[in-house]
Amino acid sequence: MNSGLVLGLMSFLFLLFGYLGVPVPFALMAGVLVGASFTQVSHIAIIQKMFDGMDVEALLAIPFFLLVGELMSSANVVIRVVNLSLALVGHVRGGLSQVVTVFSMFFSEMSGSTTADVAVISRALGRPMRNEGYSPAFIAAIIAAASTIAALVPPSITAVVYGAIGNVSIAGLFMAGVVPGLMIGFGLMIFCYFFGPTGIQRPRAPFREVAGALKDASLPLMIPVILLGGILTGWFTPTEAGVVAVVYILFVVIPALNRGHIRFLAYDFCLAGLIFSLPLITIGAANAFGWLFAYLRGAIVIADWITGLAGNDPHLIMLLMVALFTVIGDFIEPVPTIIIFMPLVNALTEAGNINPVHMGVVLIATLAFGLITPPYGLVLLMASKFVGVRFSQALRAACPIYAVFLITIAFTIYFPSVVLWLPKQVLPASVGCFPNPSGPGYICPP
Repeated sequence: MNSGLVLGLMSFLFLLFGYLGVPVPFALMAGVLVGASFTQVSHIAIIQKMFDGMDVEALLAIPFFLLVGELMSSANVVIRVVNLSLALVGHVRGGLSQVVTVFSMFFSEMSGSTTADVAVISRALGRPMRNEGYSPAFIAAIIAAASTIAALVPPSITAVVYGAIGNVSIAGLFMAGVVPGLMIGFGLMIFCYFFGPTGIQRPRAPFREVAGALKDASLPLMIPVILLGGILTGWFTPTEAGVVAVVYILFVVIPALNRGHIRFLAYDFCLAGLIFSLPLITIGAANAFGWLFAYLRGAIVIADWITGLAGNDPHLIMLLMVALFTVIGDFIEPVPTIIIFMPLVNALTEAGNINPVHMGVVLIATLAFGLITPPYGLVLLMASKFVGVRFSQALRAACPIYAVFLITIAFTIYFPSVVLWLPKQVLPASVGCFPNPSGPGYICPP
């Protein structure tokens, strides 16, 4: 059978089973196994590729970051971060919607998971927002949009997967994701101020109250400091950073703030392991799908089509990739999308002479946008379930927020010097810089 027909059949089966409610990894494997039946690829080779996808050392960071988020949530210490956010921006027009965004900016730097963020924020602030008169649709929309910040800022699990699969510096992706992550956060705050519900206007918290809230939240807020500080100083790798963060929570945060939770730690570990098993299975299935996709020359065909339209123009290549990933992200979660299309990404990164970290951040921001767009919109769907509102209503409320993401993505494409400034300053080697042979400092590619 023609390779194009096989690819079409694989994609059709994956989407069909997905919309029938079949879990993503099994829907992917249905497409792979049927596609392999029309090629000379053996099923044994497919199984081997599944295990190859999971046998990546950098992916060990994921369960530890998931455990960090689970421990922070179950130990009930996130309320301290909520109180700090309320003290900082509770008086600003928009009220609790501003608090949602600021809290997500804090918590994203602890969990690295969009799904963990949306679950925690929904539980912590969903009901208080309802009680203050916010519409359920808007609550779901702003919670979902704010939770996408976790896909960009360290310790982003999406960045870990991208770096591990694409052989791109994970630390570089962490640093480069800070600017677009902050742009989304502050963009949502501006949107809520001018276009969102007014909310209850609280008086500005006095300095003493802000200082007290900061003191109460100081131990949890040390987690991103430890993560980033250790990575930037070279004391430990991103994977080791996850281990250090877990140790810090177990031996410092929980004993100091919620000693009674110690008896529930075994449950937290089991739950984090269970949660990790789901993306791990998806990673294996997506790797097999992506390998067969590349074997059937799907990546080459799409790369040739894009370069035929864009030539070697890096901006146009990235714009076309954003358009492609926006459509794909509407149907597929970020992790399998990255794994399946990484051969295509690598080919176009080389064709446009694009910095791999720059390309990675652009695509991660695009996939974060896909988490709140139809018809899939994973985090928007989760937020609507937690809040108790129909997905269609949450979707309509989220549409105006899309402008924040589109502006951020466009800025990330056209201003690489701003996006890559931080990694060039603190981790120059991560973005291709090399020591100056004739003097101090580094020489970086344009």
